Amino acid sequence: MADNHGNTPAAWTGVTVAIVGFVVGGVGLMLDPVSMTLFWVGCALGVGALVVFAVMAKMGLNSSDH
Repeated sequence: MADNHGNTPAAWTGVTVAIVGFVVGGVGLMLDPVSMTLFWVGCALGVGALVVFAVMAKMGLNSSDH
């Protein structure tokens, strides 16, 4: 098991972007009438979180020495 347990800038940023995506998508589904545009923006943010994490990890921000 890793020493840092995901406590890296890349992990925190990726999770934060993913949470924002889930919130935006959830709000879009709770509106009356349902906003599918806002829902899909939330889905795109969720996928974007993976991209953000991968880019930051390639930049070296996924190690415990930061």
